[in-house]
Amino acid sequence: MTHPRPTSVLEDLMPPSVIGLLTGLLLGLAWVIGGFDAFLGTALLGAVGFIVGKVAAGQLDLTRYLGGGSR
Repeated sequence: MTHPRPTSVLEDLMPPSVIGLLTGLLLGLAWVIGGFDAFLGTALLGAVGFIVGKVAAGQLDLTRYLGGGSR
């Protein structure tokens, strides 16, 4: 018997497709306003923020790559 996956509050408010749409719109806006450099900077900072959020939520463990943990 399988149980439904618990959803977070954010997933209840905004499905991943809407989050992806908003991300694309913001990246496009950054490109129009600041040019391609601003687009790349916004995309890079967004990716870093995504990874930091995953680590903070406990969904991503980077100790293997950062040399932490027991040896």
